[in-house]
Amino acid sequence: MQRSKNDVWVGLFVLIGAIAILFLALQSANLLTLNFQTNYLLNAKFDNVGGLKPKAAVRSAGVVVGRVEKIVFDDKTFQARVTLAMESRYLFPKDSSLKILTSGLLGEQYLGLEPGADEKTLMEGDTVSSTQSAMVLESLISQFLYSKAAEGNVADVGKGKK
Repeated sequence: MQRSKNDVWVGLFVLIGAIAILFLALQSANLLTLNFQTNYLLNAKFDNVGGLKPKAAVRSAGVVVGRVEKIVFDDKTFQARVTLAMESRYLFPKDSSLKILTSGLLGEQYLGLEPGADEKTLMEGDTVSSTQSAMVLESLISQFLYSKAAEGNVADVGKGKK
């Protein structure tokens, strides 16, 4: 009788530990967010969202103030439309701007929200008009290489070489 009672307690302890590890893994991977605050939705349009994903953080001054709800392609404007779920306790001016930023050199992407100075605040369903798209590393490298190649050709032409 005593052995089976101990087995039940050990099994319960292992089950609680497994649930706690699963919870921490999902929380650290941004796949699970527990938020008991009410949210309001905002929209923004970007030419290029890069590697931005749903559930990515929206940060202002380094503090998470919301999450990316969904990302869809708008076939009329040929832009990506991003829907944001902002915590209702944070209100931002209408002339605020959004940038797609990266944590570190090759880290995850998130949205940086810079508040403006307007007296009116963003409300449910509003669109943030001032956005800056993601910087794509491949295009930066190709621009650098093309500019260096053009400099090399200009130097060769100036010396009489073809």
